[in-house]
Parts: sequence; structure tokens; C-alpha cells
Amino acid sequence: MDETAITTKMVLEASGISKSFPGVKALDNVSISLHEGEVLSLVGENGAGKSTLTKILSGLYRTDHNGGSIKLSGDLVRFQNSKEAKDNGLITIFQELSLVKGLTVAENIFLGNLPRTKLGLINWGELRDKAKDILSEVELDVSPDELVGDLSISRQQMVEIARALTLGAKVIIFDEPTSSLTETEKDVLFKNINTLRKKGVGIIYITHKMDEVFEISDRITVLRDGKNSGDLKTSEAKLDDVISLMIGRVIDDYFHKNEAEKGKEILRVENLTSPGLFEDIGFSVRQGEVVGLYGLVGAGRTEVAETIFGARNYDSGKVFIEGQEVKIKNTGDAVKLGIGFVPEDRKEKGVVLKMSCLENTSIAKLPWMNTYGFLQEAEERRIFSDYKEKLSISTPNRQQQVVKLSGGNQQKIVIAKWLCLNPRLLILDEPTRGIDVGSKAEIHKLIAKLAETGIAVIVISSEMPEIMGVSDRIVTMRQGSISGEFSGDEVTEANLIKAIAHVN
Repeated sequence: MDETAITTKMVLEASGISKSFPGVKALDNVSISLHEGEVLSLVGENGAGKSTLTKILSGLYRTDHNGGSIKLSGDLVRFQNSKEAKDNGLITIFQELSLVKGLTVAENIFLGNLPRTKLGLINWGELRDKAKDILSEVELDVSPDELVGDLSISRQQMVEIARALTLGAKVIIFDEPTSSLTETEKDVLFKNINTLRKKGVGIIYITHKMDEVFEISDRITVLRDGKNSGDLKTSEAKLDDVISLMIGRVIDDYFHKNEAEKGKEILRVENLTSPGLFEDIGFSVRQGEVVGLYGLVGAGRTEVAETIFGARNYDSGKVFIEGQEVKIKNTGDAVKLGIGFVPEDRKEKGVVLKMSCLENTSIAKLPWMNTYGFLQEAEERRIFSDYKEKLSISTPNRQQQVVKLSGGNQQKIVIAKWLCLNPRLLILDEPTRGIDVGSKAEIHKLIAKLAETGIAVIVISSEMPEIMGVSDRIVTMRQGSISGEFSGDEVTEANLIKAIAHVN
């Protein structure tokens, strides 16, 4: 946060913005303002209206009739599409980047505005020179001739920022920009944001990660149920204040530590090795225990979890379930052994988005729900009703498509899918990624409840407060190997950082 960079000149002012969809009032008289050189965090639970407001500002949606006004640098604007917004200096960098991966860095930066010779041909020399200048400005050390598709996600993001600068950006909206970034890549992003603010660019920063809100923003605007809930100066705000404005109540316990009695050993892996991914992995999980797997992105955590679940093969090592050595050759073997797996990417691997809540909840149990080839529909309905109540799944009805649920409720559907099989071991990979604060607290509470019922739980998380808050014991990984194991008073930020980053 750098308050010295803020000027008093308003660069963006949206007043009385309203937007309705059939049966839903997405935005109701919402107002937002932004100064030159200011970083404004826009926060709210899933469904609060952040995405709708962003799309209106970007020209992707139109407001309702007489549904408010937008001023950019003092001029009243009404963008018909996103191109108009970009041409006027209002640029949105969405989670799903809009780069053309088959084109070079230089071509992407100047796409739609490629320098040309007098004959109308592309001036490749000028293109490269201009690209080098702008890449230097954002401190991105890549060749202008490199294909964008060959770059890491963080570098692709920097290319998007470079393109925004060439378009004369007055306002840049970042939508969950660190969702796919490592901690180091996040630091690079924040450095570039600070460079942008010093140039007078106004930044709207949308995230569910509260630590980022307090690290990067100057001011916080909160939305709840499509309405303005509060506007706070970051330096004067407290986390509890922001959470209360977001959800309308105070969360007494953000993390819910498992208090279950630990029983017999459920899982033990010894010397598990898959060359190039991980080596000599060994740890155990007991009944009623929550074991956290913590490390930097790429450390091998997910690969180990997927191997235990049978989604990957391993070259050597042993896997034991309740003391008996087992061979898990595929996911079907894992399910029969009582192992469930909630993947990091729930939309791609956890649920079938176009199917109903009813169908998704019981999909893992379908092989056991057939009588002479006919689905036991009554059992399917019973399973959904049971877990809708147990997990407090919020949905209008059981036939609602999962794609229309919030991230938190989608995650509950994925968890319900495995719980109906009565698993002995449940693996949760980044269980709260992309989920709002209120839903995160519910998932944390659910993890503790799962352990209390006797389920052995493995949690993978990149968020240190989360892994410390929910785990009984933490196993750290670095570069495909176990680098430490901590419990009780040993669980400190310093110890975890040293273990994952090889800091002496």
C-alpha cells in the first residue's frame, strides 16, 4: 500500500448502477469510485455482485434502463462492448487471460494495433523494438518473438499488463489475479501494480484473499447481496470489520481446529517414488486426524495425492490401508478401498457443471445404485436430501444445475459426492480456492466435523493460515521430497517457511 501515489483526481466514478436478470436483482443502486494512482479492493461473497459490476464497467453488460451512470476521467461514458472500454482506457484482466497463445509476445501486446509500413505490411522491426521497450517497462525478461503459449501463467499475465499500457490504460481491473500464481509470482505482480499506480493508473483489485487486500490496496469497497455494504480506508480497517460487512455477521471462529480423538492408522505410504514428480515420500494419517500437506506450487503435493487416489502411477514404494499393503492401480481401486478425493479444480474434475445437484451428489455411488439396470431414484433423492441438510447446501431445488451455484456450494456438492460412500480417507486439494470468506469458514468447520466422525483427512493448501488453522499435523514438501513434519508447538510460520523454502 502506497498512499503517496494517490492523487485527488477522480479517474472512475460509477453511480447508482443497477442490473437485473430474470428473477434476480444482481446489482441494486451500487456506486464505486476510484482515484488516479489508487488501488481499490472490491470484495464480497460469491454472488455479491462483483462480477456483474466488473462486466458493466468493461462494456460486457449493459445497466438496466435508468440504471445509473459511469464517468471516466470526468466524461460520461456508456460502452457498447469491451473494445470500446479498452479504446477509452478501461481494461479488465480476467482470470481467464485473453491472449492468443499461438502468437508471439510482441504480436499479442500490439494485437489490433500492429505497426505497419507505407505499403500496409507489418513492420516487424518496429514491432520488436516497441515490444522490447514495453517489456522493459514492466520488467519482463522474455523475447518479443517467444510464443505466449510457451510462457508461465504469471508471465502471460505480465504480457496482458504490457498490452494494457500500450492501450493507454487509465483504469485496470484485476479479477482474482493470483489464483494461479506462486508466492514469488505474486510478488512480481504486486511490484508491477505499484509501478502502474505511480504512473497514475487506477487499479480495481478483486480477490477472496484477505491478506492480499490488506497488502496491496489503499481502500476497500464491500458489496453484499448486490448492494454497497461499506467503504473503508485500508490503513484504518480490521479484518473482522471487512468480514462483517461482507457476510452481515461476525465469524467467531474463522478456523475450526479438529478436537477428535485419534484412532487407528488409516493410511501409510513408504518410500513412494515417481521419477520427476516426487521421491521417497513417507507419512501416515490416523482415524480422526487432519494432516496438512504444505509446500510451494510445484513441490509435488497434488501429484502425491493423485497417486494415493490411483490417478497416477508410481514406480516404487508401498501403500498401506489399515496396516495392509494394497496396490492402487486406478481410481476405482481407491474408491473400493474407501478413499475419496476432492480435486483442486472442482469445475473441471469435481462436478459435472451442466448436471443437477441431485445427479452430482450421488454420481460416485451410481455403480451401487442400480437394480437390474434401473437407477434407484428414491435412494438418489434420499442421498441428496441427507447431505443438503448435513452440509447446509444452499440451492433452490435438487434439479438446479451445479454451474449456477456459488463456489462454496459447488465444493459442498463435491464433498457430499464422496461422503455418501462412507470413506475411510478423504483428500482435499485446495478446498477453499476461489471461495468467499463466509464459505471458507463453513468448509473449515466441515473439515473438523469430518475428522470428528472418524474420517482420516488430508488437506492440501497453499495458504499458510489455513493449513495451520485446520491441521493436527503438517507434512511439508520441497522439490518433490518431504522436508519436514510438524505438530503442536512446532507448527509456526517460521518453521514452515524454512521447511518449504530451504531457508537456514
